[in-house]
Amino acid sequence: MSPEPDVVVLREGTEGLSMESYAERLRERLPDHTVALARTPKEEHELIPQARVVTGISIDEALLERADRLELFACTFAGTDHVPMDALADRGVTVTNAGGIHAPGIAEQTIGNMLVFARRLHEGWRRKENGEWRHFQSHEFTDSTVTVVGLGSIGQAVVQRLEGFEVETIGIRYTPEKGGPTDEVLGFDEDDVHEAFSRSDYVVLACPLNDLTRGLVGEAELATLPPNAVIVNAARGGIVDTDALLSALQSEGIRGAALDVTDPEPLPADHPLWDLENCLITPHTGGHTPKHWDRLADIVAGNLEALASGGEIENAVLRPDSSE
Repeated sequence: MSPEPDVVVLREGTEGLSMESYAERLRERLPDHTVALARTPKEEHELIPQARVVTGISIDEALLERADRLELFACTFAGTDHVPMDALADRGVTVTNAGGIHAPGIAEQTIGNMLVFARRLHEGWRRKENGEWRHFQSHEFTDSTVTVVGLGSIGQAVVQRLEGFEVETIGIRYTPEKGGPTDEVLGFDEDDVHEAFSRSDYVVLACPLNDLTRGLVGEAELATLPPNAVIVNAARGGIVDTDALLSALQSEGIRGAALDVTDPEPLPADHPLWDLENCLITPHTGGHTPKHWDRLADIVAGNLEALASGGEIENAVLRPDSSE
């Protein structure tokens, strides 16, 4: 009879990545533990009640009643709004997420988008497609002011990569009194947002989508931006009012936008944003990385050891009181 598994990897993948590869990464890091891959619904029903750690997109709430050994659910997404958090809390199960593993790729793509607009590389690409050897004017990124909205793992990765570009940085975060890695830190209240936007050449959106940030960048905020400003949305489409952004781009109220996320998403094929030369669009690819499973396996493996030692759990979004 096979021993009870320490870790169960659920069958549903993410971003087209193989869950078998994820299980293999965990086995490499946990040679003294049993890692099982549940390939079918039947195997999930059999294995979850035996596991100390379950990892996947979500977990069937009905199976938790029998999951007496379960100590940790490791979500393979950064967001956990689809996870039965209340039921897991009632069972005393710690929940972690995949926050931070996408930050390097998103930050690199964000820097790339700003440099494209600074040097007008997209104009060069258009002229190449037309076989035109004609010069055009570019800008400099140096001495620009970049506002980064959200100073979590992605925002911090962006700011880190801005070092050396000789730009001024403004950070917007929920608790500005804590400071941050930017030259200046402001809050999410309306006056602070407009103050930052009024001085920005580039605005990078790197914050979660929630009640506070939904529609954060609307008609009023776009009007506050200088005409040479560029919006880079590396977060969620709903943070920006799409109609207001479209109008600002069409009227040249701002210089441009680089969107890795849209509202709606996917962006319909007939949407007018596709036709705008001052709007760069990528299909939510900013976080794609060949290191996805390596980084997540590092977190999960470290957290399994922390469960045994009583150490700090990385990326915890739910940590029931262990003193009871």
